[in-house]
Amino acid sequence: MKVEDIDLPKGVIEFLLQSGITKLYPPQEKSVKAGLLEGRSILVSAPTASGKTLIAMLAAARHLADKKGKIVYLSPLKALASEKFGELKKLASIDWGREIRIQISTGDYDQTDRDLGSNDILVLTNEKMDSVIRQGAEWLDEVSLVIADEVHLLGDEDRGPTLEIVLTKLALDPRPQVLALSATVTNAGEISEWLGCKLVESDWRPVPLWEGVYDQGVVTMQNRKNFEVETSVRGGPVDLGIDSLKDGGQAILFAETRARSVSLATKASEAVSKYVSEKDKKALEDVSAKILADNEHTELIENLASLVKKGVAFHHAGLNQNCREVIESEFRGGRIKILASTPTLAAGVNLPARRVVISNVNRYDVKFGGNKPISVLEYKQLSGRAGRPQYDKFGESIIVSTANSDEIFDYYINGVPEPISSKLTDDKALRIHALSLISTTPGVKGEEIVEFFSKTLAGFQERKSTLKFKIHITLRYLELEDLVKQKGGRFIATEFGRKTSTLYIDPVTSVYFRKTLRAAKGKGKHTLGLLHAITSCEDFFPKFSLRNKDYDLAGTLLENYADELIESISEYDCNRSLLAMHAWINESTEIFLSDNLGVESGDMHRMSETADWLTHALYELAKLEKLDGPMEELLAMRARIDYGIKEELVDLVKVRGIGRVRARLLYKNGIRTLDDLASVQVEKLAKIDKIGPVIAENIKTQLKKVR
Repeated sequence: MKVEDIDLPKGVIEFLLQSGITKLYPPQEKSVKAGLLEGRSILVSAPTASGKTLIAMLAAARHLADKKGKIVYLSPLKALASEKFGELKKLASIDWGREIRIQISTGDYDQTDRDLGSNDILVLTNEKMDSVIRQGAEWLDEVSLVIADEVHLLGDEDRGPTLEIVLTKLALDPRPQVLALSATVTNAGEISEWLGCKLVESDWRPVPLWEGVYDQGVVTMQNRKNFEVETSVRGGPVDLGIDSLKDGGQAILFAETRARSVSLATKASEAVSKYVSEKDKKALEDVSAKILADNEHTELIENLASLVKKGVAFHHAGLNQNCREVIESEFRGGRIKILASTPTLAAGVNLPARRVVISNVNRYDVKFGGNKPISVLEYKQLSGRAGRPQYDKFGESIIVSTANSDEIFDYYINGVPEPISSKLTDDKALRIHALSLISTTPGVKGEEIVEFFSKTLAGFQERKSTLKFKIHITLRYLELEDLVKQKGGRFIATEFGRKTSTLYIDPVTSVYFRKTLRAAKGKGKHTLGLLHAITSCEDFFPKFSLRNKDYDLAGTLLENYADELIESISEYDCNRSLLAMHAWINESTEIFLSDNLGVESGDMHRMSETADWLTHALYELAKLEKLDGPMEELLAMRARIDYGIKEELVDLVKVRGIGRVRARLLYKNGIRTLDDLASVQVEKLAKIDKIGPVIAENIKTQLKKVR
C-alpha cells in the first residue's frame, strides 16, 4: 500500500513522504486494512523492527486529525518511553490547525502532574499510568486512544501485573480504542480476545533473519547449510563477532553476566581495532576522553574508555545512564563495531546489529538459586536485534553451543515461544492491586472485587473458584493489617490503606515501615536503622547480598552506629546495598564504592533513586502516624540520599546549582549555612574552585528563591 492511498490528511501524508516513507510494510498495511484508522482496537503481533512504531503514529495521527481525544502511549521502561517520546514529538511538526502538546512523565508514582491533562499525547510508563488512575485524574474520560507497547510483557513477573491492571481499567466504559503492540507470541489470539482487539499477526521483517548454532568452529544455519569461522584463543563468541566485521557488519555479543560482557569486549578489542578507520579512531579517542572527563575514574570507567578507542564497548546496568547513551550513540553511528552486553539491552532501546551472538543460553535465576536456560520467548527477543534496516540485506542470530547443539537447535531455533500467562495472582501483585481497587472504589462488595479481577487476563485464564480463593486470602491479610475494613460485605480502605496505595508501595512494605516508625518514635537519630528498613524492604532494588569479605565491614558499621539502630540486628540481617547507601550519604566516592563494595555508578543511581522514593513513603507514613521526630530526620535523609552528602550540607544543597561537590567546597571555605551564603560577596564566591563569576551570580539569584 502506497502512503498516498492512506486515509489521512494531506499534511500527514507529506510528513510521511518527507520522512522517507513511501510504502507501508506488510504488518502496517494489514493493520490499516483491519480498521486501525476507523477506530478498531487491534493487537499487532510481529517481530522486532517490523514497523510497529509507525502503526502507532498512524493511529495517533487519525485521532489528532479527528480531534477525538487524548492519546496515551504506554511503555514498560523509562528508556523506551524516552525513545518513543522522541518519535511522537515529530507529529507536532505537522500543521493541525492548532498547537499539539506532547508530554512524557515517568516520575514519582504518588504525584499527579497538574498539567498532564492539558496535553494531546502523553507518553507514560505503565506504573505512572496506574498511579494516575489511582489518583482519579479527571482527564482520563477524555482518552480516546491507548497504545500499549511491548504487550508480551504481560507475562513478566515484575512488570506484567501493572500493565494487566492498567489495560483492564482502561477497557472499562468509556472504552477507548486500544492498539496493543507485541512481539510474536504463541497465544496472541487469546490475548487479543481478552483485550477485545482484532488480531493482526505477521512474521515479516524488513531484513530477513537467519538463525544458527555455533559448535567448534562451524555454524549450522536453519536451512542446515554450514560455514566455518576462523577460530582463535579468544573463544567462539568473539570469533563470531569478528567474523561479522569482515564485510562491514557490526555485532552484539549477549553475555550472561556483567563480568562476561566486559571479558568478551576486552578479548575482542585488539582484533577489532584493524577494522576501524583512522577517521573513526580519532572520533573514538574524543569519545574516550569525554567518558573519562565526565566520570570518576573507577576501574570500570577506565576499562570502558580504553576499549572504546579500539572500536569495542560493553553495556550493562553498572554503567550510568550517560555512559550507556554514549555507547549506544557510537554503536548506532557505526564507529563501535562490537558491543558486548547483558540481555537487558534487548528489552530497552532499539539497537540493531548485523549479527547477534548469544554466548550462553543459561542464566542465573535468583528464585531458582542456580543457572536455568532462557525461555524461547527471550531468545526470540535477543535474536530480533539482528539485521540493520537500510544497512543489511540480512541479519544473523547465532547461539554458541555449550552442550548438545542439535537439542539447542530444536529447542530455540525451531521452538515456539511460550504462551503468555498472567502473573497478577502472585501474592505481591494481588495484594497491591486489590488494595488499589478498594482504595479507589469505597464500599466495593467482595463479589464486585472478584468480578473486577475476573475481567483481567488472570480471570480470563484461571478458574473462577481458584481466583476467588486467592482474592479471599489477600483480603484477609489486608484486613488483618488494618489496611482495609469490612462491614456488611463491603470493603473500604483505612486511612493507612489509602496512603499505602497512593504511595505506590507493597502493603507488606507499608506494614513493615509502620512498625519501624513506631519503634523509632523516641528521641535521637535513627539514620542507620531507617536505612536498614529501606534497603531490606520488599520494594527496594537493587539488593546486593554480602560477599564473604563484606561481613566484617557490616559488623563494624553496626558497632560504630549502634545508637542509630531501631531494632537489634546482626551483619546477617544486612545486605551490601545498606553498606553502599550508608557510604553514599557520607560522601564516599564512586571509586570507593566500586573498589570496596563492587557497586558501580549505575547501581548507585538506581539505589539512590529507589531509596529516595521509599524515604518519601516513610515520611508520609510518619506524618500519618503524627511522629514529628522521624519526620524531621527523614526530610534531611531524603536530601542526603538525593545528593550523597553528610547532614552538614543539607542546607546548602537547597540552592539550585549547588550539588554534592560545590556544597563541600563552600563548606571548606567557611560558607556553611544559607546565611553565610547570603552574606558572602559575589566576587569572593566566584573565586572558589568550580564556581566562577557566572555560577556565583546564578547561586545568588537562586538563593533568593529558597529564603
